[in-house]
Amino acid sequence: QVQLVESGGGLVQAGGSLRLSCAASGRTFSSYAMGWFRQAPGKEREFVARMSGSGDFTYYRESVKGRFTISRDNAKNTVYLQMNSLKPEDTAVYYCHAEVSGVVYWGQGTQVTVSS
Repeated sequence: QVQLVESGGGLVQAGGSLRLSCAASGRTFSSYAMGWFRQAPGKEREFVARMSGSGDFTYYRESVKGRFTISRDNAKNTVYLQMNSLKPEDTAVYYCHAEVSGVVYWGQGTQVTVSS
């Protein structure tokens, strides 16, 4: 069982920045593929970004490319999502996601609200 705890959400004006963090339990964090999803009110949960366990591979949703950066610190069992140039349409609950030996785990979510 892997537990994920997100932090760093909040209210920010359009054009501003936030950094989300996700702390994971477990002793083999470097083997976890980690990612971020988001869900806006009335919409389906959607993929935002993903990083391989080694950090060698990253993938992004088209609409966040060039604005968001996923990174990880395997020594701290933590993955980050740096979000710059935020837009009102980025408003959502952001969820941390881990894939561990074929099993998917989710965090509880953290609210990000971008005001215009």
